[in-house]
Amino acid sequence: MKTKAIEIVIIEDEEDILELVEYHLQKVGYETIGFLSTKGVEQFLEEENPSLMIIDRNLPSYEGSEFVFNLRKNGYNIPVIFLTAKDRDEDIEEGFIRGGDDYITKPFKPRELVLRVKALLRRSGLIFNEKIKYRDIVLNISNHKVIIEDRDIELTNLEFKLLYTFIKNPNIILDRDFLRDEVWGEDSINFNDKTINVTLNRLRKKIDPMGEKEYFIPVWGVGYKLA
Repeated sequence: MKTKAIEIVIIEDEEDILELVEYHLQKVGYETIGFLSTKGVEQFLEEENPSLMIIDRNLPSYEGSEFVFNLRKNGYNIPVIFLTAKDRDEDIEEGFIRGGDDYITKPFKPRELVLRVKALLRRSGLIFNEKIKYRDIVLNISNHKVIIEDRDIELTNLEFKLLYTFIKNPNIILDRDFLRDEVWGEDSINFNDKTINVTLNRLRKKIDPMGEKEYFIPVWGVGYKLA
């Protein structure tokens, strides 16, 4: 079965390797976008929300682990796999210290890369077999079931879409216009500022009836983010 809505960024200056990595990831259902250098990547990250990055360290003009180190300083927590010819013990240690989550040395086996990608996405809570997991919330996309601490939570379709939208965009401030378009879509004709508040409050009471977990954080004048 193919993985849904998982986008992976690959930064690799050797075009044949970039195409090889993209081919094997796309073959199992991931969406990919490739860069031959770090140029334009930060702007892309400001506009999009990819699930994972695969980065070579020997890149033109900007060493890969240094680039990741600066991303981490700027608050980006996207999972990173280094795919590189730098294979000394000190290189591997440096890669992890600078923010890598996994490290694969060249030459590499494409099948192993795909398995490591899947494992890292699973550990990051982005895929959980056929489900999506965030903290103690498990969403089954196929049947719209929600389970929290082994309890089935009954949600309306609208509440499920709202929760799913937040979980797809963790730790990112989602403004009201984005939520309106993503969740309500064509049904937003009668949408107003109170619509999100009412729906979110209903959702909160269902998934956190004691009000102890603080899944959602309001950002004054903008919107909300998932904590």
